[in-house]
Amino acid sequence: MPRVDARGRDEDHQRRAGRRGRATAGRHLLHRDDPQPSAGSGTDGRHPQAWRLWLLRADRLENQTGQVRTSLAGARFRRQSAATHALPDGPDRGQRQATHRDRGVDRRGNNRHLQCQLWPTHRQRRTYRQTAACIAPQSVAMSPNESAMSSVSRRKAYRAAIVHSLADPAEVALEASYEYFADGLLLVEDGKIVSVGHAADLLERLDDDVELIEYPDALITPGFIDTHIHLPQTGMIGSYGEQLLDWLNTYTFPCESQFADPAHSAQVADIFIKELLRNGTTTALVFGSVHKESVEAFFSAAQALDLRMIAGKVMMDRNAPDYLVDTPETGYADSKALIERWHDKGRLSYAVTPRFAPTSSPEQLSLAGQLLTEYPGLYLQTHISENLQEIEWVKALFPERKHYLDVYDHFNLLGERSVFAHGVHLCDEQCARLAQTGSAIAFCPTSNLFLGSGLFNLPMTEKHKVNVGLGTDVGGGTSFSILQTLNEAYKVMQMQGARLNPFKSLYLATLGGARALRLEDKVGSLKPGNEADFLVLDYNATPLLSYRLKQAKTIEEILFVLMTIGDDRTVKQTWSGGRLVHDRG
Repeated sequence: MPRVDARGRDEDHQRRAGRRGRATAGRHLLHRDDPQPSAGSGTDGRHPQAWRLWLLRADRLENQTGQVRTSLAGARFRRQSAATHALPDGPDRGQRQATHRDRGVDRRGNNRHLQCQLWPTHRQRRTYRQTAACIAPQSVAMSPNESAMSSVSRRKAYRAAIVHSLADPAEVALEASYEYFADGLLLVEDGKIVSVGHAADLLERLDDDVELIEYPDALITPGFIDTHIHLPQTGMIGSYGEQLLDWLNTYTFPCESQFADPAHSAQVADIFIKELLRNGTTTALVFGSVHKESVEAFFSAAQALDLRMIAGKVMMDRNAPDYLVDTPETGYADSKALIERWHDKGRLSYAVTPRFAPTSSPEQLSLAGQLLTEYPGLYLQTHISENLQEIEWVKALFPERKHYLDVYDHFNLLGERSVFAHGVHLCDEQCARLAQTGSAIAFCPTSNLFLGSGLFNLPMTEKHKVNVGLGTDVGGGTSFSILQTLNEAYKVMQMQGARLNPFKSLYLATLGGARALRLEDKVGSLKPGNEADFLVLDYNATPLLSYRLKQAKTIEEILFVLMTIGDDRTVKQTWSGGRLVHDRG
């Protein structure tokens, strides 16, 4: 395993890259209107004399050549954090933009010291201001006429430490399950990934018009994928004192009743999507309520940002309050209308969504299967074997079926796009059948612990080669954060005497989720051709995280620290389809 420091630098790779070219370091663009930093404000403020000398030399040389490549005699600027080299009122702190021709590339991948800075031409200063406006720190859900926070019309390259999954560590050697670049470069064009690799290799081949964005002390990963979450339960997250069935009656059903109101649905959809993006989730499989208004609101908000999302209206015609049930016929008709309106529109897909077997009659489950037949390519999402009391209830309602999964199998609900949440109490026979049909499980550790449901048996699903993704299961789950959900997943495994390796965790949160949703050719990894859904994770997000990561020696340790003490603050930026959709600032 290559040795890296807390900034993700691979010492062996730096030595190799150092032989390829001159030792220069990171750059950023300046323009004349930038005010001089005050004393004590970052590196430049700590060296006011050197700063003034640099400006004088830059003015003189710009008059002669139109652009400047200069170094500070005797002054080395140590890069302490993303804020160190950011100028007031410039682009987001911690980023530096430049065109390839004028950035004076660091061919050694040395991110530790600043030795050389550039003074842009007039044309470049104009580009700088336009770029700064496009990435101003914010976190918003866009209006329908705003497709994203930033454009995907030009090519961009992102430089940082980079890691992504290549395969399930349960199926290949651990070293073959991931790809890691201590000083990496991700090239994106028109919302798609063009290439990923070592910066020292790729920078030499970049064209002049490529915009470079650099992130010191950060890690780029694929966007997180949440394979089970409830939009209408946003307002009841953290509800006290019940297990599953009582919890549904006491909290869930009253909360979901409000989604008949389109205005309420739109308000919650806005909050919900902001939380997803703030926590780094770029794709989710989402339960709506029984009201089609909830799904309309969600898809409208997701479409405005061109997100890759999957959702469906709950079908529920029995064993629920009268104010919250549909009928087999209305559930089918409402679902069909939503399918016609939203399925395969842009990056959106529809999921047929019976809540779970106890709340759907045989007639409704049959119609759910009919929808899957009528519209190939639809998803199916529901719950299975979450709670022992629930399992006994299913046996009483469907005595002719041999087990819980057989209920769904009987109505033709298993298949390659079927995702069953929880599966805490599955047996070997059921796991084998899931694998045989290509169905997937959403592992929801946070809600399983919060509701006292039990411990998911991940090794058993691995034995049978069942596709497994990760689910936050808000509001039974208590956090939108995939990082914190992985923290709970590790504890679930520990309670069973097993270990959850950080690379397996990364897989579950990204490529594993994509495979569960049959989207691995679009998202889940950073392979060329995939959609540019990725995150920038900040090593300095909190003082504790910064201090702890300085002790980390390998990327495996860095990942584990991020997955145990990281949270929404760790997600500096979220990019979807090559567009910046969340910026913590």
